[in-house]
Amino acid sequence: MLKDQIAIITGGSRGIGKEIAVKLAESGMKLTIVGSSTQVSETAEELKKMGYDNVLPVQADVSKEEDMKAVVKKTLEAYGSIDLLVNNAGLGFFKLTEEVSLEEWKKVFEVNVQGVFLATKAVLPHMKDQKSGTIINISSDVARYTIPNGAAYTATKYAVQGFSGSVAQEVREYGIRVGTINPGMVDTYFAESTQGLPEKEDWLKVGDIANAVVYMASAPKHMIIDEIVIHPFAQQYPIA
Repeated sequence: MLKDQIAIITGGSRGIGKEIAVKLAESGMKLTIVGSSTQVSETAEELKKMGYDNVLPVQADVSKEEDMKAVVKKTLEAYGSIDLLVNNAGLGFFKLTEEVSLEEWKKVFEVNVQGVFLATKAVLPHMKDQKSGTIINISSDVARYTIPNGAAYTATKYAVQGFSGSVAQEVREYGIRVGTINPGMVDTYFAESTQGLPEKEDWLKVGDIANAVVYMASAPKHMIIDEIVIHPFAQQYPIA
C-alpha cells in the first residue's frame, strides 16, 4: 500500500519521529526526515545502515516558513512527489501558569502549532495538484481534556485539533486526508525526560505510535481515519 510513496516526517531525529521513520521505511516508503539539529543526519545514517537507502535528512526549524518551503522543495527535487506529511515535531513542559514565561509560551506555540501550520501550508499546493495526499498530525490526548500545570501545552494541542479538523474539510475535495493521532503517556524524551526509565515500563512505546501512523496512512483511498486516541492501561484519564 505504501511502497514507493514519499513521506516527510518532522521531528524525525529521535523518539517517536525516529520510530515512525523506521516503520514507514519498513513499509517501503522513501523518506525526508526533518530535525532541528545535526542529529537528523546521524539518524539518516542509522536508517541507511539498516538497509533503507531512500532517506533524505534536512536540518530545519519547523517554526520558520522559509525552512519548511525548503524541505518541500528538496523533497520534490529528490523524489518528485509527496504523498504523506507527518507533523510530529513538538515540545512541552509542565508548570503552574504564573511560572510560565512569555518566551516559553511563544516557543511552545511556535513549534507545536505554527510548525504544523507551516509544514501543512508548504505541502498543500503539491498535494492539491496531484489530487491526493495524507497529513497526519501527532497531537496528544490533552487535545480532548485539560490537565493542571499544562496550560500552554494543552492549549497548543487543542489548537492542533481544531486546525486539523478545519483543514480536513478544506482539502477533501482534492482527495487529501487529514487526521490526528492523540497518544497518552509515551516512553520517550518528551519534556526533557529520558526514554527507558523503569517507571515508564507500562507506558506506551514509540512503536505503538509509529504503528498507528502506518495504519492511518495505509487506509484505502475511500476511507478517512479522522482520529486515533491511544492510552496505556496504566494511565487513568477522564472520559469526555
